[in-house]
Amino acid sequence: MKRHPTPEELHLWGKVAATVHPLQGRAEPRKARAQTLDAPARIAPKDLKPVRDARRGALEGIEPNRRHRIAKEREEIGGRIDLHGLTQDRARVALEGFLVRAWDDGWRAVLVITGKGVQGDGVLKRRVPDWLGAPELSHIVAGLSEAARHHGGAGALYVALKRKPKL
Repeated sequence: MKRHPTPEELHLWGKVAATVHPLQGRAEPRKARAQTLDAPARIAPKDLKPVRDARRGALEGIEPNRRHRIAKEREEIGGRIDLHGLTQDRARVALEGFLVRAWDDGWRAVLVITGKGVQGDGVLKRRVPDWLGAPELSHIVAGLSEAARHHGGAGALYVALKRKPKL
């Protein structure tokens, strides 16, 4: 289990973060602009939760044992879709079509590669979990989890699919 940083560690991190400057032509992130060197301890530990918890939205995470089986490839990853370079609209249409086909084919897990974005905050990385939690996919998607490092890590998601009902 991860521990929360101490106020001293947050203060030290504030000093380090103050020495970092955005690339030329890029705006400074809002949170970094609001922080001062004297007040990094004002960051509440609740603000330091892992990104994957905040991104999940209404969807539940994949059960830990199932995620482990998928990561170790003991449970087959039925298909992969790479959304790099697509606009949001095209990516959503491609993702929904892919998930419907995967579910129709009886696949139980798929890998969705979103990429990390320039600074780790890519648009697709943020939006895909919301799309997966949409009502039109609720009969297909059982849960999602950040992929293991060898499958793309923070730039990819395992998506668990529900069983197709027998007719």
